[in-house]
Amino acid sequence: MQVLEPVGHMQINQLRRREFFTLLGGAAATWPITALAQQQTMRVIGFLNIALPTQMAYRVAAFRQGLKELGYLEGQNIAIEYRWAEGHLDRLPALAADLVRRQVAVIAATGGLGSAQAARSATTSIPIVFTSGSDPVQFGLVSSLSRPGGNVTGVTLISGELPAKRIELLGQLLAKELKRIGLLMNSNNLDSKAEVKQADEVAHTLGYQLQIVRADSEGDFEAAFATLVEQQVDALVVTTDPFFESYRDRLVALAASHRIPTIYSVRECPVSGGLVSYGASIPDLYRQAGVYVGRILRGERPANLPVMQPTKFDLVINLKTAKALNLTVPVTLLVAADEVIE
Repeated sequence: MQVLEPVGHMQINQLRRREFFTLLGGAAATWPITALAQQQTMRVIGFLNIALPTQMAYRVAAFRQGLKELGYLEGQNIAIEYRWAEGHLDRLPALAADLVRRQVAVIAATGGLGSAQAARSATTSIPIVFTSGSDPVQFGLVSSLSRPGGNVTGVTLISGELPAKRIELLGQLLAKELKRIGLLMNSNNLDSKAEVKQADEVAHTLGYQLQIVRADSEGDFEAAFATLVEQQVDALVVTTDPFFESYRDRLVALAASHRIPTIYSVRECPVSGGLVSYGASIPDLYRQAGVYVGRILRGERPANLPVMQPTKFDLVINLKTAKALNLTVPVTLLVAADEVIE
């Protein structure tokens, strides 16, 4: 019978050290592979926008919410490369080209037509999801709303159709007192052109005079309102623009101090003390864009994803502001309003 010799403490320690270093060597070989695998499964999204990041926090949050609905969480299974033009339209092409060099999986070209055009010029292969207030067919981004074709799809407000309704609402609020209407636009926003064109046509048809005033930077606001006062406008339309929405408190305060009845495109303005707003939900626009990016990451093609359009437009009226301006809001408008702030 073979007798097994006892193993001493020193031998046991040596065995354990050998086992430990064997395991350590195996782990050392495995860890880089595991890390590499995690990097490879982490999809990267490009986010392109003309504005400043500090102005877009709630929109970015809505975009992330759309991604989350499809199971994509930033920092877990996706990464987002943000590129901000900080209000400079001419920076967008270089920023879009940088995202293409980064070889992102999808580009979310947000904040208007300028971002979408820059991304489309930079790539015909990487999928692009835009948010814009312009007609994407008219500007050559897609072949049609129902069948976009190519590598581009997205969400559009087609905000050029909204000025007619906003001018009509001002007409109901001010009745015979409305003769001259001011329109505030940002010439850096390409979406504004279609909106201004229709506002001009509608105003002419209804017999109103339209005074167009530009504000391309925060420093232009005071001068713009001074011009509106000098031109003796009876009311003001603020065009759909992320830049204006970021400075909504400033615009609302200027409209109040100069006693100019003003209609805005987003609900947040009357909530901040503005008179009235009419338009679609901008956060929901970004949420829908996030959903589309998620669907593309799952394998769907932009060519087969119809361009989405809002189906509901909200009318919000601030009665306290109306009273401060000595305006009596017609009962018909109060009944039609989706929200009345008192």
